[in-house]
Amino acid sequence: MSPRGLAAGVLACALLTGCAQSVDPIERLGEKAAQRVRPHGPAGTPQRPYRRWGLTAPLLPAPKPRRATRARTAGSALPPVVSRIRTHDRVVFLTYDDGAEKDPRFVDLVRELRLPVSMFLTDSMAGPGYGHFARLRSAGASIQNHTLDHPALRGLPYAGQRAEICGQQDRLRSRFGSRPRLFRPPYGTYDNTTRRAAAACGISALVLWRASMTGGGELTYLRGAHRLHPGDIVALDPDESSGLPLRERTVRLLRRVQADDLTVGRLEDYV
Repeated sequence: MSPRGLAAGVLACALLTGCAQSVDPIERLGEKAAQRVRPHGPAGTPQRPYRRWGLTAPLLPAPKPRRATRARTAGSALPPVVSRIRTHDRVVFLTYDDGAEKDPRFVDLVRELRLPVSMFLTDSMAGPGYGHFARLRSAGASIQNHTLDHPALRGLPYAGQRAEICGQQDRLRSRFGSRPRLFRPPYGTYDNTTRRAAAACGISALVLWRASMTGGGELTYLRGAHRLHPGDIVALDPDESSGLPLRERTVRLLRRVQADDLTVGRLEDYV
């Protein structure tokens, strides 16, 4: 066979039967690098982030909120108190208190699933680990106010309540560069003095909750039907050392959200 015929035969073999065995070394290096940075499922196939976290489908995208759904009260001297948002959008809102748990995998969960979570931080609990919450903020979480030292505010003098709220406003501004707009009173207790102090500190709304998830991963409801509804604000209680890790509780909650044909919205877009 002539050299030209031999070359034609080799080309035909490569195109028709896949008998060519050589692989470009640069291509091989690129594939190995991709395998290192991408999580994989069975048989080496790339695994989607939602599957890696135990969900069977991706979260639905949250709609853009309509202006009429916002909880802010025009002309009100005191910030409103909200435990759910009046909206027809099929969204719920995930909120986390204190900042005692600092699981780095929770940061991965928020980043990979693009969860718009709201973190209400208490300085005495979150302060030693503000770097963790800076990473959460970079992943898309918002940082909000939960007082300096977590006292029950109702009944305290105005000066004491203002010191707790404004003090944490200043601390968070110093650490993150901006003052929060939202405030959650510890234990959900407050009075009109709390609202006056919050207004003086630049707070636009006090945020409570309609549903909460305990350390064991169970949902409880303060009022109404025992199921999630559009506009519900859900609080995830801090772990008391015997509960499930924060990321596992969040995944359990996300499964409930999906089962009710809902998704997760950004609370700050509605309040």
